[in-house]
Amino acid sequence: MNPPLQPLVEPGPSLTVDQVRRYSRHLIIPDVAMDGQRRLMAAKVLCVGAGGLGSPALMYLAAAGVGTLGIVEFDVVDESNLQRQIIHGQSDIGKSKAQSAAESIAEINPYTKVIIHETRLDNSNVMELFSQYDLIIDGTDNFATRYMVNDAAVLLGKPYVWGSIYRFDGQASVFWGEHGPCYRCLYPEPPPPGMVPSCAEGGVLGVLCASIGSIQVTEAIKLLTGIGESLIGELMIYDALEMSYRKVKIRKDPNCVLCGPNAQQRDLLEDYEGFCGAISTAATEAVAGSTISVEQLKSKMDHRDNFLLIDVREPAEFEIVRIPGSVLIPKQEFLDGSVLAKLPQDKPIILHCKSGVRSAECLAVLKGAGFSDATHVSGGVLAWAKQIDTSLPTY
Repeated sequence: MNPPLQPLVEPGPSLTVDQVRRYSRHLIIPDVAMDGQRRLMAAKVLCVGAGGLGSPALMYLAAAGVGTLGIVEFDVVDESNLQRQIIHGQSDIGKSKAQSAAESIAEINPYTKVIIHETRLDNSNVMELFSQYDLIIDGTDNFATRYMVNDAAVLLGKPYVWGSIYRFDGQASVFWGEHGPCYRCLYPEPPPPGMVPSCAEGGVLGVLCASIGSIQVTEAIKLLTGIGESLIGELMIYDALEMSYRKVKIRKDPNCVLCGPNAQQRDLLEDYEGFCGAISTAATEAVAGSTISVEQLKSKMDHRDNFLLIDVREPAEFEIVRIPGSVLIPKQEFLDGSVLAKLPQDKPIILHCKSGVRSAECLAVLKGAGFSDATHVSGGVLAWAKQIDTSLPTY
């Protein structure tokens, strides 16, 4: 059991009559009561992202009465977001996610002040932004930003609540270098490029966002008010298909490059994208001079060139939308080498996926196996649907 922590913030001013009515169900909980609610109202919480995890987190933080909510978000609302990003609605499509989220929060709780940071979080602004808040909620969906959030929080001595979702599985924890492990203690190195698909590639059950987002908010409230047992040093793992929760202990890594006693890294990395690697070095080398555009692919089709067009996505994606004439061979069959003996040697092979990342990895496999004429399509099926046949759906 983790020892109780002191409340993260001091109590704010006394509640007004209207605020007592609004927060009465908190006030009658002995562990929260008037003191805890005043702490929530004095708190400043920054949510990185207003997407799948950020949506329920922001909504419940506002409903709980957190006084100031910061939102770091630079994206706009897309129709594909609405399946899980419940802070946005149909009329918000095309609107700034940060602005859309702020408008929803205003409807939930007019007492909550919202500060919009409509920018991409990077080395130049992360330290200054984080320094303005008591606690960080990490709602990001890529490894580069996760490591940067962790590093900035550790360097500033800030706690942050982390969550991750994929298909039917979710994870959550609290990282606070001064009281326990950091994200690097759990994941010292990012996974190899292409090893862990994103939600855009693999999908996510929409309601999973609420399950993990609510855990994040619960942990934030506990830290701000000083109640309960924190998830510091523990990883909560949720399996929606089995409807099971389990905890795994996380220990502070004495060799952690950031928070260990002999830490070597005492500053932000210069290049988080490079550290995590969108694609492998082999894939980067393979695509050089072996990449074609969707316009070039269409021209080859119109001229009836002899080639094999292979779609390396998953069967479920192939059902949604496909480029005419493509043959489905999922990426894993390239990675394990099982498809190599079946591929023709007498005509060029053209690979494509959703956006070009997975096909680049498969291209590296083919190049390494001696298929020198192989190429891949930049932008994948999304580029085809947007630039060649706009009647096709995107996802």
